[in-house]
Amino acid sequence: MAKYTQLAADIVKNVGGKSNVISLAHCITRLRFKLKDEKKANTDVLKAMDGVVTVVQSGGQYQVVIGNAVGEVYDEILASQGIQAAGGNDDAAEDDAPKKPLDLFIDTVSGIFTPVLGVLAASGMVKGLTALLAAFNIISTDGGTYQVMSVIGDAFFYFLPIFLAFSAARKFKMSEFAAMAIGASLVYPSLPKIMEGEVLYTVLNGSIFESPVHLEFLGIPVLLMNYASSVIPIILAVWVGAKVEKFYAGVVPQLLRGFGVPFCTLLTMIPLTLLVVGPVATWLGKAVGAAATGLFNLSPLIAGLFIGACWQVFVMFGLHWGLVPIMIQNIVTYGADPVVITMFGTTFAQIGVVLAIILRTKDQKLKGIAIPAFLSGIFGVTEPAIYGVTLPRKKFFAISCIGGAVGGALVALLGVKLFIFGGLGVFQYPCFIDPSTNDVSGMYNGMIVSAVAFAVGFGLSFPLYKDEAPAVAAAAPAPAAQPAAAVVEEKTIEREILKSPLTGNLVALPDVPDEVFSSGLLGKGIAVEPTIGQVIAPADAEVTTLFPTGHAIGLLTDKGAEMLIHIGMDTVKMEGRGFKTHVAQGDRVKQGQLLIEFDIDMIKQAGYPVITPVLVTNHDKYKDIVTADGKTINGGDSLITAVV
Repeated sequence: MAKYTQLAADIVKNVGGKSNVISLAHCITRLRFKLKDEKKANTDVLKAMDGVVTVVQSGGQYQVVIGNAVGEVYDEILASQGIQAAGGNDDAAEDDAPKKPLDLFIDTVSGIFTPVLGVLAASGMVKGLTALLAAFNIISTDGGTYQVMSVIGDAFFYFLPIFLAFSAARKFKMSEFAAMAIGASLVYPSLPKIMEGEVLYTVLNGSIFESPVHLEFLGIPVLLMNYASSVIPIILAVWVGAKVEKFYAGVVPQLLRGFGVPFCTLLTMIPLTLLVVGPVATWLGKAVGAAATGLFNLSPLIAGLFIGACWQVFVMFGLHWGLVPIMIQNIVTYGADPVVITMFGTTFAQIGVVLAIILRTKDQKLKGIAIPAFLSGIFGVTEPAIYGVTLPRKKFFAISCIGGAVGGALVALLGVKLFIFGGLGVFQYPCFIDPSTNDVSGMYNGMIVSAVAFAVGFGLSFPLYKDEAPAVAAAAPAPAAQPAAAVVEEKTIEREILKSPLTGNLVALPDVPDEVFSSGLLGKGIAVEPTIGQVIAPADAEVTTLFPTGHAIGLLTDKGAEMLIHIGMDTVKMEGRGFKTHVAQGDRVKQGQLLIEFDIDMIKQAGYPVITPVLVTNHDKYKDIVTADGKTINGGDSLITAVV
């Protein structure tokens, strides 16, 4: 983890420091911070940071997208920065911060499911593999191998209420073990046997809630349900349990609190859960599932198109967490989910677009991002592809959404259903096998869906993609006195001439009083000690990075040079004092346009050198970076020549 130590420190610093962090969790690709004040975070700095893909603010969470290394970065932050993992005794500020209902719902669901997601997916993959082996008669359903594989795959799902009780307890601030005891009561082995026994009488006759009664508690009918693999009952029970436990903690004497609070809590909550909370939550879950399925059945095609087209947008903003419980509820209640699974094709549409870009681009940096993103996308992790490749090229993100829509419609038309929750990407194929009949047709249809979605993404992108900023520069004019042969030779040398963004004295890069710049780690170029406090555009370009403090700006020229202009040394500590920006990140600028004004005297009085490095950060794509000679330079004079 040592290689992530600096990245961990920089991330914590730019989310507002340790004091601004309430807690931290992570999912497959994202660090999910809960901050006291998101305005204190330097979002633009984080987005520009090496090792960070992007930043998303959604659902009450400040999400720093890392990619495949998120686990290592998360561990390093906990180990070296003293940040508290989500689920502990979070700062009271969390409760004080008002949240919109949707943000609160998404935050709650994601907070409960994120800790168990890895094992949830792994167990589903085992179940899918078992179904695949049985369907092709590689193992017998009567044999010991099948039985052991079933135990591996089913155990987590059967006892899911216990695992969710643990994560829900952390979310709702209840004793984890008391919550787990409530979860265990829902899957207690004797209850299914009682449900198979004599029916004493039936309640709520003639309604959709009609239920047989097999036993009573203090004369009150107990409406037993099958809570194995259920989701909503235990979450609601722990939410109520947290309030009950808090009440008892306030009335039980301190001397007896260690065992007295759990005793009172369990004695209250387990009967209350079996009598009221469990049945109500089960009916609520069935109603939500029935509503979603009913809407889907009205027009499967439209539903598939909508979910398939929008799924990646849902993922970007964390809204997909609101659909995960519906998916699981449908599987538990009806044996399969035909609704949410219409998102299946989006992964393959995304990697189809990425592969087309890989094959078409000549930009080695882009390929370096796209190839790992493509590989992780095969296995269902698409955030690196979204944020690193397609979203910055909006047209191609839209194409991936079109491919997802086609895939969603095809899922609906072919009647593909998800029988097992778990596995992503290609690992999801076995989850379409009906375990009750070993029917593999759903798996084959799933393969068709993925192939079509992939083909749409690839087919639309391949002919359309062109590198946005190819490094093709005009030849420099040859002097008239040169021989014709020399003129021809000069024209064959492709180059981009970058004008000076500053007026002042030239300083060789090794003489810059900062090892990071002088060593060339950030790029090749030259420095200027300015005599006029203005930065102008060195070429026609796009502003790719503009630090909030105004002390540094990143540019991508129309001919492909990536530039960094850093005004002074350690001037970030001035927190914007003395700097005035005239452009915004994402703006298009023309050569000579005023970008930033800065107060030279104020910088010097604050004790910081005003020497300003002007760097080509993608120097590795050029044969040479040639800088101007002399002692002084005027803004707009030729400063750097990048030779292709």
